[in-house]
Amino acid sequence: MSRTYTVGQLADIVGGKVRGDAAIVIQGVADVSEAGPTDATWVNREKYADKLKSSRAGTVLIPTDFGETRMPAILCEKIEPSVAKLLGAFASPVSRPETGIHPSAVIHPSARIGANPSIGPHVVIDADVSIGSSCVIHAGVFIGRGTMIGDDCLLWPNVVIRDGCRLGHRVNIHPNSVIGSDGFGYYFDQGRHNKIPHVGGAILEDDVEIGACTCVDRSKFGHTVVGAGTKIDNLVQVAHNVRIGRHCVLVGQTGFAGSVRTGDYCVFGGRSCALDNVAIGDRVTVAGLAIVDKDIPDGLMVSGFPARDHREELRERALVRRLPKLVEQLKELIHRVEQLEASTHHNP
Repeated sequence: MSRTYTVGQLADIVGGKVRGDAAIVIQGVADVSEAGPTDATWVNREKYADKLKSSRAGTVLIPTDFGETRMPAILCEKIEPSVAKLLGAFASPVSRPETGIHPSAVIHPSARIGANPSIGPHVVIDADVSIGSSCVIHAGVFIGRGTMIGDDCLLWPNVVIRDGCRLGHRVNIHPNSVIGSDGFGYYFDQGRHNKIPHVGGAILEDDVEIGACTCVDRSKFGHTVVGAGTKIDNLVQVAHNVRIGRHCVLVGQTGFAGSVRTGDYCVFGGRSCALDNVAIGDRVTVAGLAIVDKDIPDGLMVSGFPARDHREELRERALVRRLPKLVEQLKELIHRVEQLEASTHHNP
């Protein structure tokens, strides 16, 4: 069902103030370059003002100090939270299993299910599992023996949570992700690779979100831990005995080898990785494609391979880009020296 708001109503929803006609009707959200007269859009920086001049949008969300606009504007103190509320206003309801337990779900008699569950078809819940109240568990989820899950968690289709894992409150795991699979550990003896048992578990603390097709492995001993509020993208690998701090962000295809430690509020760009046993401080930013092979202190931004201070890496890249020109200059100098030597008729 489509939703319709006036600009004034949207301003109330996003917590902004209207500049211009508050009665214009808005029916959707679109990019600034594609928005039509019934669409809302947003611009967060003055450098995008030129795009806004040619936009046909019915209204635009902008910062309070932004200049004049050709369409009615909603002035916002903080753009990102306001845009999130704008998108939420037009979002369709997300499908979920009906409240209750689907008849095809297989639940061990020793499992404890909290109040108001929504458990979909073909869910399997093993022995001694504890699930808090108001959890939503979509079709095909498997929850292994002895796992503990807090309140208001959301498990999307085909999530697998192996034995002995722990999830805090409000954990959100997207489709086909695996929590608590065996870590990758072997020893070589008598001409073959022999498996090392991984007897620990995995802990996802409160408000963790795990993207689709991501793996958080169980530990050899103790626990692999993802700290409270951390958000992990799709296709990420977190190996055994890793400990990720609070409120970190791991972008798609990031990989952590065994026993990596991170502080709080770290950001890891796409396809970055950290080698085993590396310790990373608080508020560290690791650029995309960087490979961290040694400890990183608090507050540093690193890039490259091996990862190092981003400013140093940029200086070296600038020098590398100059190499072709420097080589040509060197060839010219060598040629000139050879000419000078050839024209000298001094005999010792």
